[in-house]
Amino acid sequence: MQVYYFPSPNGRKISIALEEMGLDYEVVLVNILEGGQLEPHFLELSPNGRIPALVDHDASGERVVIFESGAILQYLGRKSGQFYPAREARRCWVDAWLFWQMAGLGPMSGQVSYFTRAASSPGRDPRDCSYALHRYTKEVKRLYGVLDRQLKGREFICDDYSIADMASWTWVNQYHAQVGELAAEYPHIAAWRDRIAARPAVQRAMRVGTEGLPASWNPSARA
Repeated sequence: MQVYYFPSPNGRKISIALEEMGLDYEVVLVNILEGGQLEPHFLELSPNGRIPALVDHDASGERVVIFESGAILQYLGRKSGQFYPAREARRCWVDAWLFWQMAGLGPMSGQVSYFTRAASSPGRDPRDCSYALHRYTKEVKRLYGVLDRQLKGREFICDDYSIADMASWTWVNQYHAQVGELAAEYPHIAAWRDRIAARPAVQRAMRVGTEGLPASWNPSARA
């Protein structure tokens, strides 16, 4: 199994799943800092030009190519029989939270990150970004509220640890400081974040693909 990868939140969803599931895999680093996601050979696998992508073979030997991290998580869950319930009702609930992350938490957190960096760029008037930053931060705070309520009285999003947790955790872990004081404002998220961060498979996954990256990209410091 080949994983076309960069240690961003979307990439790390997959390294966490693979480590948790104990599946054998090979990492093919796609350096998005140097435009590797736009290379023709990668676009054949991921037409949207975004990491991650996965290449595998099914039981019949047919080549399986998947892009979009949520679709990859579902595939790995089916393949391994782990962290993705077999019962339809429970699987649908995991899917709902997975899609919630894909449609909301990830994109909105990414916008907050982008406009935070843009506002501090040399020669940029921070006021140019103020409305967008306010809008996206407000939405991310709303989404954090949704997640915090869901985690009240639960160890994990859907009770049992699942691909839904893996998907959301990487975004919260990397960008929560841009939203506010996690422990004070979202105590259930804070406990959930620490609980998952302590898992040995997650700690291994956080180191995948970080060798040789510039000092300015220091994702391990956000673990």
